[in-house]
Amino acid sequence: MTLRMDLNSDLGEHYGAWRMGDDAAMLGIVTSANVACGFHAGDPASMLDTLRLAAEHGVAVGAHVAYPDLVGFGRRPMRLSREELQSDVIYQIGALQALARVAGTKVTYVKPHGALYNSIAFDCGEAQRVIDAIRSLDPELALVCLAGSPLVEQAEASGLRAIPEAFADRAYEANGALVSRREVGAVLHDPAEIAERMLRLVRSGAVVARDGSEISVRAESICVHGDTPAAVEIAEAVRRTLRSAGVTLTGFMNTSAG
Repeated sequence: MTLRMDLNSDLGEHYGAWRMGDDAAMLGIVTSANVACGFHAGDPASMLDTLRLAAEHGVAVGAHVAYPDLVGFGRRPMRLSREELQSDVIYQIGALQALARVAGTKVTYVKPHGALYNSIAFDCGEAQRVIDAIRSLDPELALVCLAGSPLVEQAEASGLRAIPEAFADRAYEANGALVSRREVGAVLHDPAEIAERMLRLVRSGAVVARDGSEISVRAESICVHGDTPAAVEIAEAVRRTLRSAGVTLTGFMNTSAG
């Protein structure tokens, strides 16, 4: 059986003169792009530029929605009312959909960012608010979820397609959660080590947690953060290692191989 995997990255995370990551290089490597929608990063011009580059490379596009937290880059937990959170999610997706139309592409999925991503992975109430917002706008949009989290089943039970996701450059706790960025060792940096780690995940559906235990992480997509130091080198190493092992790299929303 042919092994398949999507490779995604968080892109378009710029704001005015402030730039983060190398979108052009990453879009030549990944198969899906999670584009910032202005709440944790991303201004309209940079969002449109990223979407146009994604269209040129044939890379699938998703809305990288977040809490309204530009100063904290969306990585600070926030407690919003149901109405605020749902309106924020709809607003961000809608803005990206309009820009995507101009860029000659379309938004096919949603991937929450930072604190929002971590919150809805295990907080069913917060998760349902995001799910309901997506369904009210476009129930055909898929939702990228932390692999192994309760959100996967919750999204599917609510009628959304759930895409379980693993992280190439992040360490895992024994319960399958990501190690907090506040802790030493939360972010991984060695491209070769990360690539071999992801090859093992694709082959066996398992990854070694930071306590040395082996945990099940069955994913349809692998994320390399665009803001991670050496992000391009890491993404290249993962892509090269997987392809050399016979893994077909393809966007989870299509069947084209890369």
